[in-house]
Amino acid sequence: MTTSDSEHIYAAVRDRYASAALAASNSACCGPSGAAAGVVSRTLYEEDETDALPADAVTASLGCGNPTMLANLQPGEVVLDLGSGGGIDVLLSARRVGPSGKAYGLDMTPQMLELARKNQAEAGLANVEFLQGTIEDIPLPDETVDVVISNCVVNLSPDKDAVVREAFRVLKPGGRLAIADIVLRRALSEPTRALIGLWTGCVAGALVVEDYQAKLRAAGFEGVSVEPTRVFEDDDIVGLAAELSVEADLPEGIDHDEVMAELGGSVMSAFVRGRKPE
Repeated sequence: MTTSDSEHIYAAVRDRYASAALAASNSACCGPSGAAAGVVSRTLYEEDETDALPADAVTASLGCGNPTMLANLQPGEVVLDLGSGGGIDVLLSARRVGPSGKAYGLDMTPQMLELARKNQAEAGLANVEFLQGTIEDIPLPDETVDVVISNCVVNLSPDKDAVVREAFRVLKPGGRLAIADIVLRRALSEPTRALIGLWTGCVAGALVVEDYQAKLRAAGFEGVSVEPTRVFEDDDIVGLAAELSVEADLPEGIDHDEVMAELGGSVMSAFVRGRKPE
């Protein structure tokens, strides 16, 4: 992937999630402007988790899982959420680790950070800090955190090797990686991967399971696992494509039905785990 391609992806992702932040701030459903909210981001949290959170934090949740549950957070731990968006997983993490712990949220989109800080103030949580930056260059020192979480964000990065290296770097020895993400059961064709709507909608940039595992192990993680939680079948893909306006983005010569057939059964949400050696 060229530098120009990466910059194009960064800009498109930033624009889409800036729109999602503004939509959430206006108490509107994110819909097509806010990634795959309808198909991917439904029924991820229990009501007793979200009841105590600001409504905008819940509305702006565009994840594909519940990494705070996956991470088994303990009181006193330090947590970092990569691509924290409106802050739902950071706020949930802060409650789980308690006053003796801390939860960082990292996001590159100013509008999301503004929304997240507003949600933090409304939630009244002091053990939270939101940072601006990219997940490929985390603005924290080495061996700073006990747990790295992320919710449907790693797939958006054009440089996933840098992401997993940085996650490994900031984890303390024995630290845990607990990610909810979109992964692929089989590789997508190059024309499908080039569709920017599918990139910003968390699909075209997703890794095949075996590639995800290999990248984590190459970065130094042990105990690596990818556990599928939901496979998106044909009906799901049709709904997802409609939300992302995929048909409108198709260049001449790319058949819509062929793209849908390629995606059906290929895309799934999963829990991704790893541990930094002691």
